[in-house]
Formats: sequence, structure tokens, C-alpha cells
Amino acid sequence: MPSDDLPETFHVTTDEQLRAVSNLTRHRIMAVLRFEPATITQIAERVGLAKGSSSYHVRTLERAGLVKVVRTRKVRGVTERYYAMAARSIVLPDPGEGGPDVLMRHAVADLEASPADAERHVRMAHLRLTEEQFAELGARLHALADEYRELSDPSLPDASLVFALFHPAAIKQAEGDAK
Repeated sequence: MPSDDLPETFHVTTDEQLRAVSNLTRHRIMAVLRFEPATITQIAERVGLAKGSSSYHVRTLERAGLVKVVRTRKVRGVTERYYAMAARSIVLPDPGEGGPDVLMRHAVADLEASPADAERHVRMAHLRLTEEQFAELGARLHALADEYRELSDPSLPDASLVFALFHPAAIKQAEGDAK
């Protein structure tokens, strides 16, 4: 299924959908389906799961509407199903103040699991920006991510881009620390 046929976004709105995307294994399955459809067997091989576990997680994603069957074929009397993402991107609800940010937790888990000897670019910068500069930087980051998503080739190795631009909570100093 060409990505041109997919809706641009899928908004996670229900508890069932949020539970489905909150699981790291299902997050990794969706990453496998990001560029091209795959069977349960192919997904299991790419994620390193048993076929039964892979099937369970894919069914959970399918029930939540996050993935769907895009084609089938008969193989030795068995119907083989190819699954794909339901949309090009998944939009998660704002976790709210103090709530867990599922996307960032998954990104950190993926970063920690990436090969230590592989090239990676990780950086944190503390900035002081006007609201206009903050909005402009956010828009530029989104545009850059979209530009490179359009250049993505499913035949090339995976690369993940994660960014977070936010205003951190105010740091309160303990009375003894203030001088």
C-alpha cells in the first residue's frame, strides 16, 4: 500500500488506543510498519518476538485502529495477512502536567537499545527564547522532520528523529540552597 493512500494523521483519542501505543513492543511493531506492509512472521523477525506474541500485539493495534490489513494472499492453504499503519503519523494526546510522555519514554528506550558503536547524534541545549522565537523554532523542527520523512527510502536502514521543545517546570530552590 503506497503511503500516498494513507491518511496523514491518526489522532489517539480513546483509552484503548492510548494503551495500545503505550506499550514499547507495539511501538516497535509500528516502527516496522512505518514504510511498508509486513506479515506477522516478518514483524516477529524484525522485532525479535515469537510469532504468537507478535500476533497478539498486532491484533491489539488492529482493534485500536492503529494498523490494518492492507492485502492478503493464500500460502499453502493459509491466508497470509499484510499489515500497515492506519496513517502516516500518530498524534498522541498531550500528557498533561506531570503526566508520562509515552513518545519520549519510547524514544529513550529505543536510544538506549541502539548499538553503542553506531553513529548517533544526541544533544540537549538550554535556550532562552521569546514566544515568537519558540514558535518559529518549533515550526522549523516540524518542517525539517517532514522534509526528511518525505526523503525516506524503505530499503535503507532505520533512523529515528525525536525532538522536544518545551518550557521546563520552574526549578524551586530549597531555602538552604539560596544565597
